[in-house]
Amino acid sequence: MRAMVENGFNVVAVVTAPDKPAGRGMQLRPSAVKVYAEEQQIPLLQPEKLKDPQFLEALAALKADVQVVVAFRMLPQVVWSMPAHGTINVHGSLLPEYRGAAPINWAIMNGATQTGVTTFRLQHEIDTGNILMQQAVPIEADDDFGTMYTKLMEEGASLLLKTLDALIEGSLQEKEQKMEGTVPHAPKLFREHQMIQWQQPARSIHNQIRGLAPVPAAFTQLEGKQMKIFKSCFELTEHGADPGTWNSDGKHYLRFAAADGWLYALDVQYEGKKRMPITDFLRGFRLPV
Repeated sequence: MRAMVENGFNVVAVVTAPDKPAGRGMQLRPSAVKVYAEEQQIPLLQPEKLKDPQFLEALAALKADVQVVVAFRMLPQVVWSMPAHGTINVHGSLLPEYRGAAPINWAIMNGATQTGVTTFRLQHEIDTGNILMQQAVPIEADDDFGTMYTKLMEEGASLLLKTLDALIEGSLQEKEQKMEGTVPHAPKLFREHQMIQWQQPARSIHNQIRGLAPVPAAFTQLEGKQMKIFKSCFELTEHGADPGTWNSDGKHYLRFAAADGWLYALDVQYEGKKRMPITDFLRGFRLPV
């Protein structure tokens, strides 16, 4: 939205979620989208239900040429089909790969070395509309969900501007999404996806940790308490230990046995504690005798 405003597009209104309670006091807190819209004095709509007649009437009255949606709820047809030029979605993958709610997470968790952003037209089925433009982005070895989110946010904004410019010029060339062979999907993440299964290969666990950091974060159990792991490295070696077995020198490392080697926890958050480097954690952690 900031990219559109700063590049001269006439944003006639913004639709965002209703304010939600947050913090210890559970006070209503506006989304960042709402805060920016109010700063720019852009009309704001916050419907509880997207099929509410009053909302639909207000949306139609705007007479928008096109709608842009990023990381929002599933839109009913009456909403996405309303503008003359339809609704454009910015998605964090190279469609048709990683259709679904968590494309960035799953790309990293699956060990992919490349992902990207796609602009496409919304239609009935989720993430299946005609592709408008795409931009590939490499996933570096030290990237996690947080760093890739930032990269794709910037690339997505740039690609959206190019897409809108081409729409205005009449030069957009749409192409149908073709499903050739098996493509990876990106379903919504649940707690089961966060739990580390130490029977898995060390590299797979390492990628799981990267794909979930910093939120919602992968976790395991250590001495009966939950520990989130945000950064890791691994060593492939025969160790003879049962998966999930851990050991430490008490100062520099904490490692867990995976199926084919050791997974070293480098940045953690123990239950009831703050996030910290492993050396700081070990300084205050009493090893069992």
